[in-house]
Amino acid sequence: MPKVKTKSGAKKRFTLTGSGKVKRKHAYKSHILTKKSTKRKRNLTHAGLVSSADMNRVKQMLNI
Repeated sequence: MPKVKTKSGAKKRFTLTGSGKVKRKHAYKSHILTKKSTKRKRNLTHAGLVSSADMNRVKQMLNI
C-alpha cells in the first residue's frame, strides 16, 4: 500500500498546537492594505484557531 501524502497547501497554512488544536492565519492581510484601518490590520496579525466544524477536514488534509 502506498504512503498517504499530505496536502501541500494545508501543510503550508496550518500548524498544530501542543494540545492538538490547529492554528491558522487570518485572511485579508496580504495586499490592498492602504484602505484598511490600522486597528483592523493589527487585529488580523494575531493567529486564530480553526473552528470545530472544520477541524476534522483540516486534520484529514494534514493526515493526523
